[in-house]
Amino acid sequence: MSNQKPCRITFANEKGGTGKSTTAVHVAVALAARGKKVVAFDLDARQRTMHRYFENRAETAAKRQIDLPTALCEVVDGVSPEELEARVEELGSGADFVVFDTPGRDDPLARHVAQEADTLVTPMNDSFVDFDLIGQVEGETFKVKKLSFYAELIWEARLKRSRATIEQNRREMDWIVVRNRTGHTEARNMARIEKALTELSRRVGFRVTKGLSERVIYRELFPSGLTLLDKGQLGELGTSHLVARQELRQLVASLHLPGVAAATSAAEAA
Repeated sequence: MSNQKPCRITFANEKGGTGKSTTAVHVAVALAARGKKVVAFDLDARQRTMHRYFENRAETAAKRQIDLPTALCEVVDGVSPEELEARVEELGSGADFVVFDTPGRDDPLARHVAQEADTLVTPMNDSFVDFDLIGQVEGETFKVKKLSFYAELIWEARLKRSRATIEQNRREMDWIVVRNRTGHTEARNMARIEKALTELSRRVGFRVTKGLSERVIYRELFPSGLTLLDKGQLGELGTSHLVARQELRQLVASLHLPGVAAATSAAEAA
């Protein structure tokens, strides 16, 4: 990938509480663990969850005198899209991946990085409250009746990208809806959401994959900045934690990132 621009991965959802920052951090660390150079931009200057995670990670590495695969992370606030692009060009030079974590609200920079993403990841909880971000359903039949504003925005961005792909030598945008916390969804409701997602995905062209389950360990790891992939630093892990680690591996593989997807399971299983 050295002769190409870095692959841009944007984690975006205009609703909060979907596990967006947790997913972004774990994917970034998983890529760094595979020897990839990763640069990250936290666009949520108020909460700074991703930036704080990487700060905690650096403190833990220094305290324990160990090397932890990580990403260079910077908070961006109060800049124009043009100024952000200049910063991305500067910090992202020589990087394999640039990861963006966006705030859980409508935001000009969030829109910009979503539209410019090579891989757009939209985490959602398995509920029709979260589904409403991308589409509206009938109250009784649960059939999709219309796209949301956000889905239309990304649809138009993908069409624009398709026209520019050959001219600018850019990748097609891959939009992936990640279903987090599926274990907390009642079975009948889960089936309805799955059916609605399948219908909507055929209309607007996103892929659907399973994400991270609701687990206390994700919150417990935040102060240390560690992740489930940091073998040897977490002590004895229970069965549920090992299952969670496998969930993460499968998520990273399902993103089909350039130079990563094909080898993920074999390399990380060791």
